[in-house]
Formats: sequence, C-alpha cells, structure tokens
Amino acid sequence: MEIRTVETDDQGRNLDFITLSSKAGLRAVVSNYGAHLISLLVPGKDGQPIDVCLGYDDLSGYRRHRGYLGATVGRYCNRIGGAAFTLNGKEYALYPNDGANTLHGGLEGFDKKTWDYEVSESCDSATFRYRSPDGEEGFPGDLDVKVTYSLEEPGALKIMYSARSDQDTVINLTNHSYFNLAGSGNIGKHTLLVQAESVTATTPDLIPTGVLLPVKDTPYDLRTARLLADALDDRGRNSMFDGANGFDINYVLDGEGLREAAVLALPDAGLRMRVITDQPGIQVYSGQGLNNPGRGGAIYGPYSGIALETQHLPDSVHHAHFSDTSLKAGDVFHSTTIYQFAVDA
Repeated sequence: MEIRTVETDDQGRNLDFITLSSKAGLRAVVSNYGAHLISLLVPGKDGQPIDVCLGYDDLSGYRRHRGYLGATVGRYCNRIGGAAFTLNGKEYALYPNDGANTLHGGLEGFDKKTWDYEVSESCDSATFRYRSPDGEEGFPGDLDVKVTYSLEEPGALKIMYSARSDQDTVINLTNHSYFNLAGSGNIGKHTLLVQAESVTATTPDLIPTGVLLPVKDTPYDLRTARLLADALDDRGRNSMFDGANGFDINYVLDGEGLREAAVLALPDAGLRMRVITDQPGIQVYSGQGLNNPGRGGAIYGPYSGIALETQHLPDSVHHAHFSDTSLKAGDVFHSTTIYQFAVDA
C-alpha cells in the first residue's frame, strides 16, 4: 500500500492518493477527495497492466473539468427535474446546476467533499466516510455515508455503499468511472451487452418522461453484445439517441438482487469486464461530452471512455412507478456493484 498526499483542502486536511493491490495483480488508486476512483490497473492478455479508467494526474483536473471522472456521486446521482422534489408533503428546492434541473447532487456534490478514510490491514480495501449535513444542497437530514472499495479475487473491484439519515430523505448513489479496456484511444472497438428490455424515455434535457421505452427496434438494443462503433453510428431511428449523439440513457435492468447488468469487452485485447449489481438501473454514457486533458498528457476527446453507472432510475422522486429512492429516518441504504475482469483464453 502507498499513501501519497497530493495537497490539502481549505481546512488543512490531507487529500491523499491511496494505492490498493491484490494478489491477482489488480491495483487501484482511490482518493479521499470525493471518494474518487483515480486509476484501475488490470493485467492484460500479455500480463502487462492496462489502466482501464480515465483519470487525472492530480486533483486540479477533478476540480476543473466537468465529467465526474471516477467520482462517488451523491446525495442524488443523475438528474432531478425542476431542481425540486416533494417528500412527506414538503417541497425541497435544490440547486439547478444543469439548466433548470439538478445533476449529480447539485453545485457541490459528494465528489467535491473531503472524506474520512481507513485502509484494511491487507491493503486491498479502503473505506470512506462522509457526513452530509441537513440542508446540504437542499436535501433533508444528516446523512452518514460509507463507501468501500475492495479488490476481490480472482480479479474484481467491488464498491459497497451504505447510508443512514436522521430524517426522511432521498438518496441515489453511483460511481462515475469511464472505462476504456485498451487504456487509450476511443471505445469504438469495444462491444457492450446490457441486460435490459427497456430504457427510461427522456425529454431533450434528459429528464425522464415516465415512459419505459422497449429497446427492441431502437439503437438502445444491447441485449446481445454489439460493437460500439456500429451502435454509435446507428442514427435516424430514435430522436433521443440522435439528440444525445450516442448513449446517455438509463436502462431498466432485468431481474433483481445481485446479478449481471452489463458486459464490456475488447475482443482485440481479449479483455472483458462484467458489471454486477443489485441496483435496478444502469446509466450508459458513451462519453461524447469529453473534451479535456487527462492523465499522462492524454487528451480525452469524445468517446474516449464509457461510463456504466449503476443506480436507481433517474428522477424517481417524480415518478411513483419508478424504483423508490426515499430513505426513512433510521433505515440503512445498502448497495453493491462489482466490476469483474477476465482475460479470454
């Protein structure tokens, strides 16, 4: 394990890069700034490590550029339409940081906070804790949040979330890493499978309408693995897909409990990543809005990485038939997502 202090916050607390490692050869770098996943090195077919996550060399990139690379997103990930919601008959006003809507927690979400942390004796896991005070970004209740990153054998990164509030509130947590199994270039040669029969239809500003749109006969149909270059070129059939210039949509996942949600693969490299989660949805974002410098002098342009954000359905606070994102006072929210890697024989 290595802990490297990269700077301090405005209260003088250390902001660290923490390196975790596993016997299987995985190495993850995480940070107590925003509970970010900074880097994830995975052995490739030739045994050489590939950094499969986009990131920055220091914290200035995470502060400066929109995109949420590797961030823990909360108190409510994705979008809340109209920057407001009603709970127990009371309306709560939020900060509109995405047009008229709230995106990924508001003006200063969990990704901009300094978290407390501890590292396991085996140096293969780190647990981050943050107390979000009542009224932060407009949300009710003192919310205690815990996020644990752990490297699991034979080759997986597990992210476990838990939270408890002293008042009724709403919650939706995710990790916003962008994956590229080649380590560089664009994602066109990857294939993607998503275990979902429908997506949440949206308005042009990506707010769900409440309609669950079947993926059949749309560009969103990834029920069998599809080459992303072909999928991203599938225009003229769906106005949402065309307007977004690719994938920026929440899939309603099949089944319940901890199960496979998606498989990202790079056949040329023989590397696969299974996404396993207990969440009801996954936001697939093909990175078309990326346009900024990255780690090691790289330039992250459009489609340099793909985000696979496990979560509850977006804007659930306004759609009673969506998965419920309310959290009763004293109850505990739990969620688990696993990114499992394998090299094809």
